[in-house]
Amino acid sequence: MFEPDAIIEITPSAGVSTARHGWRAKCLQRLVRMDLPVPTSFALSADAVRAIAAGQMPERSYLAAMVERANGLVSVRPSAVDPAWGGPGTVLNVGINDALHRRLVESHGQAAADALYLGFVQAYAIHVARLDPDMFSDSEGGLAAALRAYEAETDEEFPQDPARQLAEVLRSMARAWDGPTARLLRQAKGAPPIAPLGLVVQDMALAMGPGVTGSGTIQFIDSVTGTPRITGRFRGQSQGRTRGAGAETLYLTRDPRGPSFEEAAPEVFADLVRFGVAARERLREEMQIEFVVTDGRLSIIDATRVARNSRASVRIATALARDGIIPPAEAVMRVEPRALSDLLHHQVDPRAPRDILARGINASPGAATGRIVFTAAAAQAAEARGERAVLVRRETVPEDIRGMHASVAVLTERGGMTSHAAVIARGLGLPCIVGASGISIDTRARTLQVGPRILHEGEEITIDGTSGEVLAGAAEMLEPALDDSFTQLLDWADDHCRIKVRANADTPEDARTARTFNAQGIGLCRTEHMFFDDERLPAMREMIFADKPEDRRLSLERLLPMQRSDFAALFEIMAGLPVTIRLFDPPLHEFLPHDREGMRELAESLDLPLSDVTRRVEALSEFNPMLGMRGVRLGITVPEIYDMQARAIFEATILASRNGAPVVPEIMIPLVSARREVELVKNRIDAVAAAVRNETRKDFTYRLGVMVETPRAALRAGDIAEHAAFLSFGTNDLTQMTYGLSRDDAGRFMGTYVGQGVYAEDPFHILDCEGVGELVAIGTERARSRAPGITISVCGEHGGNPESIAFCLRAGVNYVSCSPFRVPVARLAAAQESILMAREAAQNEPITKS
Repeated sequence: MFEPDAIIEITPSAGVSTARHGWRAKCLQRLVRMDLPVPTSFALSADAVRAIAAGQMPERSYLAAMVERANGLVSVRPSAVDPAWGGPGTVLNVGINDALHRRLVESHGQAAADALYLGFVQAYAIHVARLDPDMFSDSEGGLAAALRAYEAETDEEFPQDPARQLAEVLRSMARAWDGPTARLLRQAKGAPPIAPLGLVVQDMALAMGPGVTGSGTIQFIDSVTGTPRITGRFRGQSQGRTRGAGAETLYLTRDPRGPSFEEAAPEVFADLVRFGVAARERLREEMQIEFVVTDGRLSIIDATRVARNSRASVRIATALARDGIIPPAEAVMRVEPRALSDLLHHQVDPRAPRDILARGINASPGAATGRIVFTAAAAQAAEARGERAVLVRRETVPEDIRGMHASVAVLTERGGMTSHAAVIARGLGLPCIVGASGISIDTRARTLQVGPRILHEGEEITIDGTSGEVLAGAAEMLEPALDDSFTQLLDWADDHCRIKVRANADTPEDARTARTFNAQGIGLCRTEHMFFDDERLPAMREMIFADKPEDRRLSLERLLPMQRSDFAALFEIMAGLPVTIRLFDPPLHEFLPHDREGMRELAESLDLPLSDVTRRVEALSEFNPMLGMRGVRLGITVPEIYDMQARAIFEATILASRNGAPVVPEIMIPLVSARREVELVKNRIDAVAAAVRNETRKDFTYRLGVMVETPRAALRAGDIAEHAAFLSFGTNDLTQMTYGLSRDDAGRFMGTYVGQGVYAEDPFHILDCEGVGELVAIGTERARSRAPGITISVCGEHGGNPESIAFCLRAGVNYVSCSPFRVPVARLAAAQESILMAREAAQNEPITKS
């Protein structure tokens, strides 16, 4: 049985709700409340639609009353809770039959009447009777042929009872919503498995007939740029896909290319513009309006939120807030954080054609066009010639960093979201695609094969790191959009943010980018990247081959002034903001060549026999370098490296403090797993600090902290916190060690794992709150139980991921740190979660009378 309000007329005071009747019904009610000329409409609740799908139909008299009014025609439209969920297609002209067709011939002419009737017969046959679409898609045979085909296929005449027509359309749409294909499609768009559907039955406003008659859409904003601009179309003598005699498409506004709707019906056009302004203010959104004009009389059929890309969404949200239509906090909530990445870089114009070669993981956003190169040396040579190069590798290694700096984009055959190429590219702001399926690289022949196509070094391709698509040739681009709207939105975001956002920055260029995006300091400076420079690598290799501590110190003294200059530059650029410097982390073998030619050149530069070099390289090789002699283990066994770095930091601190705000450096020990490791390193660093103070007669302070990358460090965080001013969770390595999974190799099978539900998401992309997140929560709690004032941060790639930031905020983390180009994303995501938490807190507070 149907509830009394299962089917209600949409009036200003009707009890229409989005949850029960869907977004379209609620939007139509708002339009009715604005006194816009909306045809009479009825809303069927989700409960009513479920009952209809189960075979329980409303009373025939009720259906007949809905359809036998006005001109005797109605449309049926889907009304899901969220418009993104879609729904069955709209059915127009329900109620037309032979008798009504004859009346329409008299009032609108034979051609219009035939077109309206034929359009419904085709829609009914295909979508309701489920007949072969090929038999009814061709309109050349005309109305009579369609009616004969229907009768031949069903052995009955086309239904003439309007109530029966409406009942069958409602049943068909209700059952289509529950079909397996429809369920899969909407679940892919984020809908729950059992998503409700409402339906709207609306009187038809005829778009065929005498005078200025037709249908169209209008919006008042550009969907790509977000700038004010009237766009849309008007099709005369056209109703849905049905087009009558004399059908003509007009420009909406005056245009030298042809006739316009504004000229044909200036008063109707003025009303449309007025209604659009009113809808923006009352609905608090940029809307696209669907309308019908019947002999100069305007009807508003529907209104939907304007589709928009990332840059348009930012400009629209800020414009609505600046005009006082929505508060700034709501503008902050309306923009998807990841959308900001699109504004920071060039993007492929969505309106341009694409010649797609391959697809991969969109590891770093933005787009760039360049010529293919297969080695870092070739990329550097191209840059020296003033050419734009795309570095194509099976996978990148630390030695490729210089080549990545010289490239405009990176493409790798292997890797995942936290592989070397992905992490470095995001830090540099380079478009990057990793794990590109279906490509084959032949470095000897210098070719890239994609299916049957073979591309040679020097050929031009475009890397779209936003979509993960590799395009042939040069694509049309949109410029970055770091305009007033972008800046204003982030300023509003900062007003609400409860967590700080720092940047991972290894170079002065990184630091300047971080300041540009208003990062609140540097949360991770990876010092090892500084040693791959051409001037520094020889001294680093000389130190590796030294046998005695004294010899190692001599080699490191060559690096000391370079490191001091590096740190002083970072301190000066950050102008008093905190800078966290991670001490040397990687295993030493990364700085040595692994091919015979490279080892021969090294032997020549060190004046050593090739056999000595070969033996040393073999001695430093490890079965699993990620778990071997690196981080604090290297700092304890080869302490001269950390001594040099600490001295460079302290001397740079004194130097930078002379020229600006006092500097308090934060020194971070990597890969800690035991309290004693911290004690040993702290004692040596304190000794270096004392020596520098005595030598310079200058005082300074510093903070010593620990990078928590091992599960044991998280579990023993209470002990470690007694010797640390801060703990920074390096969630990249912590995820690797928790899962026992290499982040560089995970991309090969991660898609299969996620697809089969082993993992809900890639744990290197979105923080695993249940496993790795629990370690973060445990570590935070235990650290603060021993040292309540200790600073807690997250500096892995998760620090720039919106879902992970939400977890960090609720876990009590003080700040997150991410790649410079992800700082805006993190600021917006942190602000949105802060606003949500504030709303939750307000709802839980008791209401008191004033």
